[in-house]
Amino acid sequence: MNLDQLRAICMACPGTSEGLKWEDHICFMVGGKMFCITSESGGANLKTTDEDFELLTERPGIIPAPYMARNKWVYIENFGALRQSEWEQYVRISYELIFSKLTKKLRTELQSNASR
Repeated sequence: MNLDQLRAICMACPGTSEGLKWEDHICFMVGGKMFCITSESGGANLKTTDEDFELLTERPGIIPAPYMARNKWVYIENFGALRQSEWEQYVRISYELIFSKLTKKLRTELQSNASR
């Protein structure tokens, strides 16, 4: 896994945009809300379910995300901490958790734009 592969996984999610925040953090967003935060140096922050948060933070190289752990975000310290299939799974879960919190109007708009 590398940054380009992670970018491809994130950008495959409907309605995703990419931006730069805090000078060097690459953020993938849906409806203006972040679902994946990474950088050139590797690793990433992802939102997880309560169950996945417990499972992932027991693994080496994955910790509760600083400042965001109370909202069930994890920090994956390097791209090698997860297999490709796991990256795909957890990015999708993070995307869906954030997408589900958007307003119904915005979700409908993003879905209709994605189907075009």
